[in-house]
Amino acid sequence: MTRAHALLSASGAHRWLTCTPSAKLEDTLPDTSSEAAHKGSHAHEIAELKLRKYFIEPMGPRKFANAMKKFKENELYEADMDRNTDLYLEYVQSVVHGFETKPYITIERKVDFSNYVPGGFGTSDCIVIGAKILHVIDYKNGQGHPVSAEDNAQMKLYALGALNAYSLLYDIETVCMSIVQPKVWDEPSFWEMSKTDLLAWGESIKPIAERASKGEGEYVVGEHCGFCRAKDTCRARVDQYFGAAKIAPLKPPLISWEEVGEVLKKAEGIVGWYNSLKESALARVLAGGEVSGWKAVEGRGSRQYADTDKAFEHLKASGIDEAILYVREPLTPPALEKELGKKQYKELLEVPGHVIKKPGAPALAPENDKRPALNSAAAVFGDNKE
Repeated sequence: MTRAHALLSASGAHRWLTCTPSAKLEDTLPDTSSEAAHKGSHAHEIAELKLRKYFIEPMGPRKFANAMKKFKENELYEADMDRNTDLYLEYVQSVVHGFETKPYITIERKVDFSNYVPGGFGTSDCIVIGAKILHVIDYKNGQGHPVSAEDNAQMKLYALGALNAYSLLYDIETVCMSIVQPKVWDEPSFWEMSKTDLLAWGESIKPIAERASKGEGEYVVGEHCGFCRAKDTCRARVDQYFGAAKIAPLKPPLISWEEVGEVLKKAEGIVGWYNSLKESALARVLAGGEVSGWKAVEGRGSRQYADTDKAFEHLKASGIDEAILYVREPLTPPALEKELGKKQYKELLEVPGHVIKKPGAPALAPENDKRPALNSAAAVFGDNKE
């Protein structure tokens, strides 16, 4: 299933609401969807099948098994997709069963919020309505980027679209938003606001969305750049990163700690940006293009067996002890959690105390990071005074 996307998409709202010219700029560039994105789409199709089976289109075990078999035979399929979409189904079930009377539920519903965002529309994974509550639920398959439902622009736009579609049919006072991201959150992320506040937010973004639709405004660099198609060659990012090297001359031979903070802020993300830009340049050269001063060369190769079984049989026949040919080692807790699934892993290992959680090494983070600050070395390493 291929999803259509608006210029000002709900999924990109966190970006174009901050950097208004970015949507028009991205529209001039090819959509280079990653493998992770394709896997995410595949997982969404599995999630849709399970919800439809339970809520919309009851199907027999054989029909469902045949459908799942096709999904599992696809090269994009991963074992944890089955477990994680089960968790998504369980959460939607818990929401639906939480109503005293059966609520209205719709799956993969296209919603239109163009009265707030020019040409704005999107597809909401699941919408549940009942008891004056509108509940929008979204499934995320990835783990590299944790997504919170708290004040989430994508979810609020979906909710506005749902209000447009259903407010004449249902009396809605409260809007709930949930994101199920099993690879990141032990429990779904949840956010609630009143219908009045949501409508007020929709009105507040109208002028911003209007500028974004015209490509007007200034380019703004920040965390929202991560999935922008223009992130590698965006001049605003280049200016920001290399601006860190243009600090006014300092009279003292050493910069102050206040200046260190400013340098770190300006240089934040430069390593990731450089590596991503280098990958884009390599792709261009391999496609026959040119990047001034650079060329494509063969990287370091690797060795592998032509046929592992035949190679090892030959070694054993030559007198090599089989014991040195294999390494047996236990799976790490994270690897075992992936094999067992979060629920079974927690029940069998964490609850009985078979896994010890050690604190991570101290790391420097921006002030807006949600983790609590470490106040001293003693807080990190403990007080060793006797």
